[in-house]
Amino acid sequence: MADPTDKQLGFATRMSHHGRAGAKAHGFVNPPVHRGSTVLFPDCESRKSAAKQRYEQVLTYGTAGGPTHHMLEDMIAEIEGGTRALIVGTGLAAVMVPLLAYLKAGDHCLIPDSVYGPARNLADGLMKGWGIETTYYDPNVDEAGMRALIRPNTKVVYTESPGSHTFEVQDIPAIARAAHAAGAKVLMDNTWGFYNFQPFEHGVDVSIQALTKYAGGHSDILLGSVAVNTPEDWTVVKTAASQLGQFASPDDCWLCLRGLRTLPVRLRQQAEAGLVVARWLEGRPEVLRLLHPALPSHPQHALYARDFAAPCSLFGVVLQPRYSEADAEAVCDNLALFGIGASWGGYESLALPTATSITRTAKDPGLGGPAIRIHIGLEETADLIADLAQALDRLPG
Repeated sequence: MADPTDKQLGFATRMSHHGRAGAKAHGFVNPPVHRGSTVLFPDCESRKSAAKQRYEQVLTYGTAGGPTHHMLEDMIAEIEGGTRALIVGTGLAAVMVPLLAYLKAGDHCLIPDSVYGPARNLADGLMKGWGIETTYYDPNVDEAGMRALIRPNTKVVYTESPGSHTFEVQDIPAIARAAHAAGAKVLMDNTWGFYNFQPFEHGVDVSIQALTKYAGGHSDILLGSVAVNTPEDWTVVKTAASQLGQFASPDDCWLCLRGLRTLPVRLRQQAEAGLVVARWLEGRPEVLRLLHPALPSHPQHALYARDFAAPCSLFGVVLQPRYSEADAEAVCDNLALFGIGASWGGYESLALPTATSITRTAKDPGLGGPAIRIHIGLEETADLIADLAQALDRLPG
C-alpha cells in the first residue's frame, strides 16, 4: 500500500493524503480541530517524562502545540524538503524567531537591501536596540562579494529571493558557501518560492514562510513557519520560539491544512496565469519593463531557471519614466478586478503601487520608473487583461 509521504508520489497526491488518517480509514476525511491550554497527565511521572520530550510532538501544554499543529508542521516540512517545521502566528514572527535565535548582543547580521520591509524594521528597531548590528548588502552579491562582507562576528546571513517589490533573484548556493565557510547560518525568506525552491538543497539552514499567503490561499488567516533540516537547528529555533511565547491558533492551522490540499493546483494555475498577464504587459507601450524572474528579460533569469522549478504569481511592473507615482496610483485606482491591499497568494488579484514600500541603503534598485506590484489570482486571464488594458489606456499621452 502506498505511503502518502513517499517522495515517488506526485506533489498533489502527497498534499491530498498527508496529515490525515488515510483513504481507507473509517470517519470524516478531514481531521478535527484540537483546541486546548491545560494538558492533564495520569500521574506526575508521566508529566516529567513528557517534559523531557519538549522538542518532540508530545502534549505538554497548549503553547507547545497539539495534534492540529503537529499535522501542519509535518506538511510544511514535507513541502520545504526539511525534517522539522515550527508554526508561529504570523509571517513576521517566522522572520523574528530564527533571527533572535541565532543572534545576540555584539553579533553582526547581513541582510539583503531588497528585504521585506517589516524585517528591515525589526533589524533597525529591536535588534539594533539589543546591540545586534546589521549591514544591508546588494542582493546581487556574488560569492567573493559575500566573503568580503562577512566579519568575524557575522553569525547570520539573511536572504530573500526574489526580493520584496524589486524581485532580484539571489545566488543562494554561492552565498551559502561563503557564509558556511565563515561559520555563519543562512536564513531565507522562501515565501515566493514555496515548494518551487527547495531551500535545503541549495545550502539554506533555516527556511521562513508566510503561510498567510499561498498555504492558506484564501486571505483569511495569519500564520508563519520556520523549517529546518538538522536536529541542531531544530533545537535552536524551537527553544527560541518557546522562550518568546510564540503560538499559532489551532483554528488557523486547521484552515491552513485545508488550504494545502489545493495548493498544488493553485500554484500551477496562478503561476501560468501570471506569466500570461506578464507577457501581455511586457508588450504594452506604457510599460518600461517587467520584474518577473521567469521572463527571459529579467536580469537574473538564468539563476531563476537554475534553481526554481516554477514561478509564483507575484511580479512587478515598471511604467515608463514619463509617468509619475500618481499615475501608478491612478492605474491601481482604475482597476475593477484588482484589489489594493497588502499580502498576496490568495485567490484574488491585487495591484499595489510600490513607491512608498521600497527602502534602500546599500544600492539603488534602478527601476527607471514608477512601479506596481501585481498578484494574479484565480480569475480568468482574459478578464484581468481587459481590466489592465482599460486602466492603462487612461494614462495621459
